[in-house]
Amino acid sequence: MKKTKITIKPKALKVLKIVGVIFCLLLGIFLFYLKQINDLNKLGYSNKASNNILFSFKKDYVMSIGKNKTLNKAFESDDYIEDNLDNYRRVKYVSHKDLIKNINKAIKVGYKYNEINIIFSHGDNDSVKRFLKREKVKYLEEFFSISYAKLDNYDRYINYADETGEDEDVTVLCVNLDLDKPDYEEAKLVEKFSIDMLVNKHRYLDEKYEPNDLMEIPLEYASEEGMKSSRIAFNAFREMSNAASKEGYGIIINSAYRSYQDQIDIAEYYKKWYGQGYVDKYVAKPGFSEHQTGLAYDIGSKSVNVFANSKEYEWMKNNAYKYGFIERFTKKYENITGFRQETWHYRYVGKDIAKYIHENNISFEEYFAVYLDK
Repeated sequence: MKKTKITIKPKALKVLKIVGVIFCLLLGIFLFYLKQINDLNKLGYSNKASNNILFSFKKDYVMSIGKNKTLNKAFESDDYIEDNLDNYRRVKYVSHKDLIKNINKAIKVGYKYNEINIIFSHGDNDSVKRFLKREKVKYLEEFFSISYAKLDNYDRYINYADETGEDEDVTVLCVNLDLDKPDYEEAKLVEKFSIDMLVNKHRYLDEKYEPNDLMEIPLEYASEEGMKSSRIAFNAFREMSNAASKEGYGIIINSAYRSYQDQIDIAEYYKKWYGQGYVDKYVAKPGFSEHQTGLAYDIGSKSVNVFANSKEYEWMKNNAYKYGFIERFTKKYENITGFRQETWHYRYVGKDIAKYIHENNISFEEYFAVYLDK
């Protein structure tokens, strides 16, 4: 069989050479592009952000800055404005849906990047958006130098400080705890059981609420049969009671869990004997009693009728925190807790919180406002 020799005409060969050059050129460009993307990826920028960085000719700028989550978000966003680039890199990243849009708005209102950082650190996405609808606030540090101050409370801070003359620290604490509002009005519903739940005259439980680990207290630890408690609180009390007993002290539970209806009955009892004025001053309204949490006890001495005069009270003051309990209503903090001193009323909050409160001599409300109310 005779072999056929394939020959390429000069014109076709020229076309193939041109195609080859173009292909090599495109391949080179593509490989160069991948390297640029890879360089930015290594710094922590997403593919979308890296692509936009390259096509806006900002790679050298970004490489000089290094990893920056806010810049990454900016280059990913359709709200990116090049004139705000230096501000983007100086704003600390927060996980807000409208982060870049909010930065743009803040700049438009007149805030510098350091002021934007203050604003963004004190609210979520929606509260930041609401705050930026107002005219520029001249002295942000007046209240927002306090770590747990809230953007949404700004006007209330101003009003409370003007009305009471209190300083910024007291103002932020009291307003965050709703102490600028009348007792029992506009109260917040507490729905989830936890050992650090706060129930007082501004935070309440509904009538159907009961602890999810309710149990009956063994009679050896209670002054009468049928008392109930949160299991986690009772286990801690049992440990505490046994430790006290070994040292020669006898403590007993005189009152524990009370249902919503129980609190109604108690209010009616005291109203009958002492009048409505006494009830309003000294008895929590139904839903506003800590006893409904199952985490609170009225504790007595096995040897002395008046607990405040007992050696057991002295022991409790020095040791209760070791088992997760705090003396809930003290004379010092009546203006914060809203209740008069009750030397017998102890609340389980867990060992870590109880230790902190004991060592720093603060109220549970203060701890809640600073560390738990997010």
